[in-house]
Amino acid sequence: GYARSTRTAAQAHEERVGVCRDFAHLAITLCRCMNIPARYVNGYLGDIGVPADPAPMDFSAWLEVFLDGKWYTFDPRHNTPRIGRIVIARGRDATDVPLLHSFGPHRLSLFKVWTHEQEGNLFNPPYHGIDRTVSAQMLA
Repeated sequence: GYARSTRTAAQAHEERVGVCRDFAHLAITLCRCMNIPARYVNGYLGDIGVPADPAPMDFSAWLEVFLDGKWYTFDPRHNTPRIGRIVIARGRDATDVPLLHSFGPHRLSLFKVWTHEQEGNLFNPPYHGIDRTVSAQMLA
């Protein structure tokens, strides 16, 4: 798909195209229609444990869903468990946590992010309960 900042969740569903933000918004909307708490997450998605993508790493978006007392990570764009996610922010939707607030012209010259898997359990996430990424196939 392609990015369009004005695309709504309903339009992403109808058009069947979009980017990670659109699919996250659609999944959040569906969860909330069923009274399941869900929140939007943006950050970087590393390529640990999956074939390297020839395109440079970019920002990504996914969602977290509160089920049975725990927050679980879902990624409707990639729909596969992944490690190496780097969370930048969490909010109700993308307007809560934009990657950039800007007035006037701006230009991003370059950014690079590297993710490397470490041996052992060197880091415990500060958000207790966010303990695994789940794919749709795992729930079936």
